[in-house]
Amino acid sequence: MPLYEHVFLARQDASTQQVEELTTQMTGIVEGLGGKVTKTENWGVRSLTYRMNKNRKAHFVLMNIDAPSAAVTEIERQERISEDVIRYLTVRVEEHEEGPSAMMRKADRDRERDDRGGGFRGDREGGFRGDREGGGFRGDRGPRRPREDEAAAVEE
Repeated sequence: MPLYEHVFLARQDASTQQVEELTTQMTGIVEGLGGKVTKTENWGVRSLTYRMNKNRKAHFVLMNIDAPSAAVTEIERQERISEDVIRYLTVRVEEHEEGPSAMMRKADRDRERDDRGGGFRGDREGGFRGDREGGGFRGDRGPRRPREDEAAAVEE
């Protein structure tokens, strides 16, 4: 059977429980039509790049599906009907990715960085630019030297 990666975005005001129920409903459709969902990842509430249907954020859910195309067609039909689903995307793949998806790896990496206490430029060794030798601001260097043409005008 063909392999698919399916991602859908649910409204931000939908509760986590409602999103889980929606995922369970989609899984039931796939299994009812002779397929199986091999992996489900809830990426949580994330900001959208631009507003969609007056939503600035959405619940993101990934499903790896091993099912006939009829199952995917039915899932997409159900998601078009549902008021909770903002957008969906299904992509046919050659093989499913083992382990966590790139989004989950990124979330883990961000969590580790936050645990270390890093995260913004001020935490770097050496401090801010103003801490450099020779000063970081014009006022630290003394008065401005006149340019050649200015110096000639002063001498005249």
